[in-house]
Amino acid sequence: MRLLIADVTQDGGVPKLTDVVRLMRVNRLGQGVDATGRLAPEALERTFEAADEYAALIREHGAERTRFVATSASRDAENREEFVAGIRQRLGVEPEVITGDEEAALSFAGATSVLGAGNGSKTLVVDLGGGSTEFVLGTSDGVLAAKSTNMGCVRFTERHLTSNPPTEAQIAAARGEVLDMIAQVLPTVPLADADRLVGVAGTITTVTAHALHLPEYSAEAIHGTELDVARIDQSARELLHMDRNAREALPYMHPGRVDVIGAGALIWQTIVDRVSELTDGRVTSAVTSEHDILDGIALSAAR
Repeated sequence: MRLLIADVTQDGGVPKLTDVVRLMRVNRLGQGVDATGRLAPEALERTFEAADEYAALIREHGAERTRFVATSASRDAENREEFVAGIRQRLGVEPEVITGDEEAALSFAGATSVLGAGNGSKTLVVDLGGGSTEFVLGTSDGVLAAKSTNMGCVRFTERHLTSNPPTEAQIAAARGEVLDMIAQVLPTVPLADADRLVGVAGTITTVTAHALHLPEYSAEAIHGTELDVARIDQSARELLHMDRNAREALPYMHPGRVDVIGAGALIWQTIVDRVSELTDGRVTSAVTSEHDILDGIALSAAR
């Protein structure tokens, strides 16, 4: 769960954000949802602890408007009303359990608010989360097509990569399902039309940090980095085949991501490779953005 408190200014009538507080707590709300269809009690407890911390910061900084958006795990869970009530009690606002299409549009708006959408070119934004991955194709005029899939680093770790490190059979099964998911995206989002690929969210920033061999996690060093397909493949492959202890020792690895980064890296690698193939090699690299759905949510509130 993430928090952005931002000051808003206007630039030619367009809202611009300046960060005041930007935080992330990996609380894995989606733990077990794929198997049980319910939010686990311990996952709700972790989420509510983070909400208490965030509520105090929102009060401290005097935020004038608050929007809380919930995505994949809370869409899928039978007991999501328990989550909604807990957030309402702590933050005083109703969590908006948005659709996959809304999630995709917010991710695109956030990513392109800083990187730009290109002059007439088509940008594909991929937002790789714990329970879902969004594919959004758009231009500077807005979103052209979007599709949300039930594919994420937590969901695929629990479903496929259960060994430490994963076996080749597990990897093959996971990669096959990623390719199936991409095939299901194609009727809605013409990935072959993309001129540029942008990746957002923690899995992709971590793969990028690994490729850059950073001495610590640095959003400034990661944001806007463009890696070619070969470097992404190498970085993702290394993270996928490491055991837990090796991943945990990496200086840029968030503790909450240690167990699930292998699945996330596999998903991102497979998407990058497939997009490069579908575009006949026109897309030969991917840009990493530290700005994503969180910025899209804040911009929507600012407007």
